[in-house]
Amino acid sequence: MDYKKIAENLSALLVKGTFKTDVPLKKYTYTETGGVADFYVTVYDFEEASRVLEYSYNNGIPVTYLGNGSNIIIRDGGIRGIVLNMLKLDHIEVDADVLTIGSGRAIIDASNFARDYSLSGLEFACGIPGSVGGAVYMNAGAYGGEVKDCLLEVTVLDESGKKIVLKNGELGLGYRKSVVQENGYVVVEAKFALSSGNKDDIQAVMDDLTERRERRQPLEYPSCGSVFQRPPGNFAGKLIQDAGLQGYRIGGVEVSKKHAGFMVNVDSGSASDYEELIQHVQDKVFSEFGVWLNREVRIIGEPVYRQSKRYEQ
Repeated sequence: MDYKKIAENLSALLVKGTFKTDVPLKKYTYTETGGVADFYVTVYDFEEASRVLEYSYNNGIPVTYLGNGSNIIIRDGGIRGIVLNMLKLDHIEVDADVLTIGSGRAIIDASNFARDYSLSGLEFACGIPGSVGGAVYMNAGAYGGEVKDCLLEVTVLDESGKKIVLKNGELGLGYRKSVVQENGYVVVEAKFALSSGNKDDIQAVMDDLTERRERRQPLEYPSCGSVFQRPPGNFAGKLIQDAGLQGYRIGGVEVSKKHAGFMVNVDSGSASDYEELIQHVQDKVFSEFGVWLNREVRIIGEPVYRQSKRYEQ
């Protein structure tokens, strides 16, 4: 890639937006791991995002969308091409029982906003540490609730920057999957259809879920959240615990002693530590119980970083 040329073109494309080069991605992930991004681009509206995607598509430059970095592991070699940050698309509006929310808004904020307007349906999201875009991408859920239960429609951009509006029934929402994920779309905005409720009752549900989360999950350490999908008829955490892996450690990353379904960065761990520990847990559980644990966490990026000159705005 001609990095100088890309920098010049990004400067011309972006109006409000900015870009930086050689950005350490560890400061943008909940695991506090990850190498550098060639170009870290922040956009402030969907028109800018569309222009960046159209440019990258026409010039063969890879683009990676990064939300809050809560359920992702970025390899130590970082990410080539453009990392697109859309967290500035954080608007939130209410019209009757419908919330319209920018993809960069934290889903926790959306849950709190709905409560403040006495709207029920997003209580389950009160402790999910991700963006609205990320929540839609993986059909995030917790404590019996999922995004698909209240999602009305989503506005996305395809890889060429074309705007598409998809209704709930067109999104293929299943357990931690969506058409957004399968087609590599970038979420711009989501609409949630909620129901009128009592603010105090909504708050009581959220308080209960928060207490359960704080009691059961290792929130005191950096982590990528729940590492594995729930296997049919079982629980990943229980299988890992029964395999004697709770507290097992590789490098600075260990299987949480508080909840075996989580892996925590206890001592300056690396993405490689995470990957090796995930593989070890998968192999051990399969050997013991014949159950393969599929990852819920996404692993992206390069194992080895290639040095190049960089330019930034």
